Parts: sequence; C-alpha cells; structure tokens
Amino acid sequence: MERLFSPWRSRYIASFKEEQKGACIFCSRSREPDSPESLVVWRGERVFLILNLYPYNSGHLMAVPYRHVGSLLELDEAELLELWRAARLAIRALDELMRPHGYNLGMNLGRVAGAGIEDHVHLHIVPRWNGDTNFMPVLGEVKVISEALEETWHRLREILPRLTP
Repeated sequence: MERLFSPWRSRYIASFKEEQKGACIFCSRSREPDSPESLVVWRGERVFLILNLYPYNSGHLMAVPYRHVGSLLELDEAELLELWRAARLAIRALDELMRPHGYNLGMNLGRVAGAGIEDHVHLHIVPRWNGDTNFMPVLGEVKVISEALEETWHRLREILPRLTP
C-alpha cells in the first residue's frame, strides 16, 4: 500500500504553515485553555506535558519548556530540572494507566537530527510494549494507535493531579 488516506494529517500540515508564519505550535498550545484540543495534560511552573498529535504509540507525551528556546544549552538549571521531573511524572502516570513494558525518551536537536519543530526544545516520552512493532509499520508503513487522543487526554488529566508532588 503506497497511500493511506488520513484526513487528520491536514491539521499537522497546517501547523507547519502556522509555524512558518512565525507562530510556534508549542508556544501557541501553552497559551490555549486546557482542553482535549490543546492536548496539554499537565502544567508546571516552567514546563508542561502535551500529547503528541501524531504519536509513535498511544500515550506519547512531550515535556516542553514554556520558554521558547531552540537549544538544550539555553535552558537554565531550573528548567532542566523541571523538564526531567515532568518526564518522571509522565512515566508514573503512563505506568499506572497503560502499563507499558518500557520507554523511549529522547530529543531531536536540529533538523538534521530529525526535529520536526527545531526552534523549541522538547523531550519525547514514548511508551513501548513488547510486540508494538508488528506487520503494519514493517510491511504497510502504517502505525496503529489503539486509543483516541481525546480519551488519553481525559485519562491523564484525571490521574496527573494525584501524582504531582
């Protein structure tokens, strides 16, 4: 299969057009009211957690500093500490809600490293399960996500306040 119709991708394409106009999708989302549309599931003082609109797996979150910086080296010590505390909080919540077998945590720093949004540093937190790579992505070049983003958003918003120190 060479093509798979996915109309929701048009929002993703539009977000890059918005970004090209000078608006950062992370900065824009951080200012929106909390809702399933904003995808923001938790807010700290310096960092927030947001669901990835085009997740690698169900529960794919990103820890994002509010401050718009494109380099890890530009984050101050308080931002770095809260970034990693937010990642730990995300893992606690995902462990309880989804019980993954492992995680990938990572940053793509710079376009050459794979950053889709290179001007605003963010940390990916991707839950993984044994066998989550099956014939669909290997043969069909398609990833199946088992839970709707809105449902994941509601579940995370319910549990995160209880887990926040």
